[in-house]
Amino acid sequence: MIKRFKKEFPEGFLWGGATSANQIEGAFNLGGKGLSTSDMAAYKDPYAGKSVNNFTFNVSSIELEEYFNNPEKYLFPKRWGIDFYHHYKEDIAMFAEMGFKVFRLSISWARIFPTGLEEEANEEGLEFYDKVFDECKKYGIEPLVTMSHYEMPITLTQKYNGWISRELITLFDKYARTILERYKNKVKYWITFNEMNMNLNSLYTGAGVLEDKVENVEQAAYQASHHQFLASALAVKACHEIIPQAKIGCMINRIESYGKTCKPKDQLQALKADQINTFYPDVQVRGEYPNYMMRYFEENNIKIITKDGDNELLKEGKVDFVAFSYYMSHVTEDRPDAYKLAGQLDSPIKNPYLELTQWDWPIDPIGLRISLNKMYDRYGIPLFLVENGLGAKDKLTEDRKIHDDYRIDYTRKHIIEMKEAIKDGVELMGYTTWGCIDLISCGTSQMSKRYGFIYVDQDDKGNGTLNRIPKDSFFWYKKVISSNGEDLGE
Repeated sequence: MIKRFKKEFPEGFLWGGATSANQIEGAFNLGGKGLSTSDMAAYKDPYAGKSVNNFTFNVSSIELEEYFNNPEKYLFPKRWGIDFYHHYKEDIAMFAEMGFKVFRLSISWARIFPTGLEEEANEEGLEFYDKVFDECKKYGIEPLVTMSHYEMPITLTQKYNGWISRELITLFDKYARTILERYKNKVKYWITFNEMNMNLNSLYTGAGVLEDKVENVEQAAYQASHHQFLASALAVKACHEIIPQAKIGCMINRIESYGKTCKPKDQLQALKADQINTFYPDVQVRGEYPNYMMRYFEENNIKIITKDGDNELLKEGKVDFVAFSYYMSHVTEDRPDAYKLAGQLDSPIKNPYLELTQWDWPIDPIGLRISLNKMYDRYGIPLFLVENGLGAKDKLTEDRKIHDDYRIDYTRKHIIEMKEAIKDGVELMGYTTWGCIDLISCGTSQMSKRYGFIYVDQDDKGNGTLNRIPKDSFFWYKKVISSNGEDLGE
């Protein structure tokens, strides 16, 4: 039977917003929570001249020791977040006012198993998320839960150097099964690891690995990723067993790559960059390593240490959907360092046809449509855009308003291209904008890099009332959701 041509967002499309535990919760030492890797991400002034350095937080073994020995000398913004721990009712009520169908959040592994080594889970931590999910249910909001979003118990970094060790597979399996059993009647949408491909950008961020403690960073990144693939496969199997009606997916930071010119070698490099970017879902959707990575490993002397049964586990733990973030596209060219740039968040080659954000990120809505089509053609399973948004320096006016037309414009243009992709035949489950409420930036630990539809009165150093104030985009997004993407306020 020929499928019907779709002209609009499907009924039941999951509109909402996205956050992570380490960027909003705060309460880093309350409720029995242990220290996480994110709790050790100190604030670093990101400004250099008129531009802003884009970096994903990294920590060396020397820095980690210094943070433990002299914590009073540093600011750790992710330790206080926006105090969602105490404001979750107010925040979820505001999400409901916008009409959210889904709220993406993560569970802090260190809130459930403070060191990751305990046999018994921390009941107080489990109860906190019970209350959050119950509050979502009160408003008919579906939680979309990420099991591991750029954090893990710091003890596992200290003891094992993070995911470089196979020991973490069993520990993560215990954690995943604990939360799946606990919330099996409250959560039906899950993601295993946030943006797994960012292991290639910052090993500490994605895998809790101290880079100065390994001999070859790239080798370590792929070895740690292999262990996460296995842990993810176990979590998928557990989810299908414990909550058969649930859906569980993988996630990457999707960056569309363009060749700088029509020179064949530039186009070939764009293909190679695209392969590095989609390597992670290739494994998690297909259940095996793709051939192109076998050549890459061979030519770059990367040797993944495996055990009997690994290949079978990958086959058994294939995901139900592919989640991804989309913020920008890249330009690639044939140059000596091209392979190093392929896995990086930021590219030094700028696209002259695109505007840049205040953080020098290219704005490319059409690139989103291209990515949606390419990924759906590649995998043939549902896609879920779970991060997309504009970081900007919002100004609070004297009458306590935030006029963020630039954010409305950015989001509108991306929604238009999402709709075009749906017309193209792409099966898209939903859209959760990143930082639906202002939060601590991942890479820079700034508060002043704001993404939200809701303004939080707090500065980079944690000063402020924490009052929540709707921005103009709050009311605009409310109309978008209520019209199922038809009223974009143009």
